[in-house]
Amino acid sequence: MAQQAAQQARIGVTGLAVMGRNLARNLARHGHPVAVHNRTAARTRAFIEEFGDEGVFLPAESIQQFADSLERPRRAIIMVKAGAPTDAVIDELAAVLEPGDMIVDGGNAAFQDTRRREAALRRRGLHFVGTGISGGEEGALNGPSIMPGGSDEAYQALGPLLEDIAAKADDGTPCCTHVGPDGAGHFVKMVHNGIEYADMQLIAEAYDLLRHAAGLRPAEIAEIFRGWNEGRLESYLIEITAEVLAHTDAATGGPFVDIVLDQAEQKGTGRWTVQTALDLGAPVSGIAEAVFARSLSGSAELRAAARGLPGPGETWLDSAAGDRFADDVEQALYASKIVAYAQGFNEIQAGSAEYDWGIDPGAMAAIWRGGCIIRARFLDRIKEAYDSDPHRPTILTDPHFSDALGDAQAAWRRVVSTAAELGVPAPGFSAALAYYDALRAERLPAALIQGLRDYFGAHTYRRTDREGSFHTLWGGDRSEVPAG
Repeated sequence: MAQQAAQQARIGVTGLAVMGRNLARNLARHGHPVAVHNRTAARTRAFIEEFGDEGVFLPAESIQQFADSLERPRRAIIMVKAGAPTDAVIDELAAVLEPGDMIVDGGNAAFQDTRRREAALRRRGLHFVGTGISGGEEGALNGPSIMPGGSDEAYQALGPLLEDIAAKADDGTPCCTHVGPDGAGHFVKMVHNGIEYADMQLIAEAYDLLRHAAGLRPAEIAEIFRGWNEGRLESYLIEITAEVLAHTDAATGGPFVDIVLDQAEQKGTGRWTVQTALDLGAPVSGIAEAVFARSLSGSAELRAAARGLPGPGETWLDSAAGDRFADDVEQALYASKIVAYAQGFNEIQAGSAEYDWGIDPGAMAAIWRGGCIIRARFLDRIKEAYDSDPHRPTILTDPHFSDALGDAQAAWRRVVSTAAELGVPAPGFSAALAYYDALRAERLPAALIQGLRDYFGAHTYRRTDREGSFHTLWGGDRSEVPAG
């Protein structure tokens, strides 16, 4: 191990499970001396034994030793389980830090918790930086997308280190930027994960339709995805979908995808995205359908009870239609992905306005171009859309995307109708199309809903031809009166 006893670390990592371990290694590989600590000292010793030759590490067996090994102002990253364990480590660290020092939470914390922690530590003179980190264990080691919140002062001290270890986009830009105050970083990471849920659901539906409507085998579908990954759908998730579908199970010799239990799990960030969107009044119907689809897949008893329900008589496309179907699915997938990302960015804008964060949506698209799970070619186009109009209400109005949706809509509608006719569930595709049609509608049936609300609850309504709120006397002579 390259280490000098008197040397101090530029930054520290406490919590040496996979993500924390790889983040510390990434920092050291970039030439930054790193203090490392774990609640279980044996894990710290094991880390040094296995990875100590990768850079300068200063192992600490107590939180006080960890703090003493950091240069001032101290920068300490905590990589522990969200919730109570994070609070416990923050309390322990704060007790040995000094005003001006900073604590960086690199876990998937709820942004409301981050806001609470940031305010509490600020009162003690400490900086708290809630930081979203995307890319999994590989990204943590080789370059993740990093979404730090916190104060401008904290970013000045921390940002250069994070930008150094972050993934780099094709144009060389670090996939890291100061997102905004207090909980902004963890908020954006939450929405990133919500988009990720929707993206994976749409990909899964595309596979399901090609498998159970067109009758293609997983290996054939893998080749289709490989072809798609060479075009406008190029992305990390499309790339690894081809790998998973092409994989053969060693035990059975059959497709790997056929031996995996069809019950998708979740860690909560997608659910948080939807719950927060409801609070903000941000319509993220596609992301919500993805979350509900996972919940339904895990409802084993419910699914078993409903398995005998009747379905359509015809369950396959004819061979001629099947040959053309893959092109339609590509169009529907691209259009639905655009909608999913549009909904996510709309929620970011709503959150930024609610909490006065000043988040730049174009900058978020820029830092998601490398390192993170949802990295994709068309994020460049999203960045360009916000560069041309930073206050754009939705990317769907950008000419590039509106033209693409217009070109795709006939195939998109065929795919959704085919799924319904053949009984193949496609809630993501359907929700995306319904959202698109609702946005472009001149009038929505919400007018009737308001009439019904006024009828049974005197909730009032507004008119199209004059200002004010009104109520109809439904139980009387049905005259209209101003609401007062």
